[in-house]
Amino acid sequence: MRKVRRALLVVAPLVAVGVLVAWQLTQRSAPPEVPFSKVRRETLVSTVVTNGKVEPLEWVAVRALRSGMVEKVHVRHGQRVARGQVLAELDSTGARMELAAAEGRREQTQAALALLERGGPALERARLEGEWKQAQLELETAQREHDELARLALKQAATRLEVAAALRRLNEARLRVESLERQRAALADPADRQAAEGRLREAEAAVRLAQLRVEQGFLRAPAAGVVYDIEVRPGAYLNAGDSVAKVGQIEKVRIRLYVDEPELGRVARGMPVTITWDALPGRRWKGTVEQTPTQVVTLGTRQVGEVICMLDNPGGELLPGTNINAEILSQSAENALTVPKEALRTSGGQTGVFVLNNDGKVAWRPVRLGVASVTRAQVLAGLREGEAVALPLGRQLRDGDAVRPVFP
Repeated sequence: MRKVRRALLVVAPLVAVGVLVAWQLTQRSAPPEVPFSKVRRETLVSTVVTNGKVEPLEWVAVRALRSGMVEKVHVRHGQRVARGQVLAELDSTGARMELAAAEGRREQTQAALALLERGGPALERARLEGEWKQAQLELETAQREHDELARLALKQAATRLEVAAALRRLNEARLRVESLERQRAALADPADRQAAEGRLREAEAAVRLAQLRVEQGFLRAPAAGVVYDIEVRPGAYLNAGDSVAKVGQIEKVRIRLYVDEPELGRVARGMPVTITWDALPGRRWKGTVEQTPTQVVTLGTRQVGEVICMLDNPGGELLPGTNINAEILSQSAENALTVPKEALRTSGGQTGVFVLNNDGKVAWRPVRLGVASVTRAQVLAGLREGEAVALPLGRQLRDGDAVRPVFP
């Protein structure tokens, strides 16, 4: 009995090893498992998937008309504004001080001109008026005395000396009147008035300039529309000509699509475009390609052509500057025979697939392709509906290889 047990202890491991070796040999000789997919008919749509940005079809830029620090910003991105509405304000403290000083100088000049037009200062006018009236009376008296003495002299009733003295007094009185009249006229000299009018025009021009500088501190919308690309914030310093924001009409918008260079050959004018925006899931906008690229430009790490698409945006949901997703419908095929794109292989300069035969082996078969989507390709020739084509495997397949097919 003890000998039997010893024999079993020796034989049992050998049997186990033999079974394991036989299983391994069987596995090595068994055909490999290969995933397959059936050729099927479907409507295949070839699309160019890309991204882009929304731009208003019509827009105007708002720029600073003078330098200054931004004091207030009254609008936000996407806000609808009326023409002339204030978007932002510059600090106008200095401009308002200039305006107050200019208005003061204008008032002083206006008062001086009004004084000249009234004939000069009131006290001076009154003094000269009184002296002139007195001198006029003295002139009249001297004239009467002279005339009376002249008549008497003709009758030998007055001497020549008396007549000469009367004439001297008459001339003195006349000179006195003329002197006062010149003084009265000098109070409102035309040259002085012209000079005062010139100073008034200068003062009014200074007021208008100061008012303009104050008004230029209000950055207004040049047209009605939606505000976007706001480039300022309170505390920022602007120079004349610096961009503040843009205002555009968004009932109809332009979409600038960035199509990668290898895909540009699939895009043509008139192709339908579907636009989506991550911020509004499920919402779609339809448009068409209006303009194809004239050059290829660098966009980050990409080489792209800019494709222009127009579409209606009646609700104004697509805001200027929005980053959108786009699908350009390049081609479509109804009732097309299709295979997964990963089933396609290239051998000897030909594109083809490995087809599963009834004997469990694969056969290389060249195919002619048509429309392709992101995941599937149309087969124009070389396959029939329902045939099974091999999908990629970790090892290289060859024509005539035996396989164990696996269908998902």
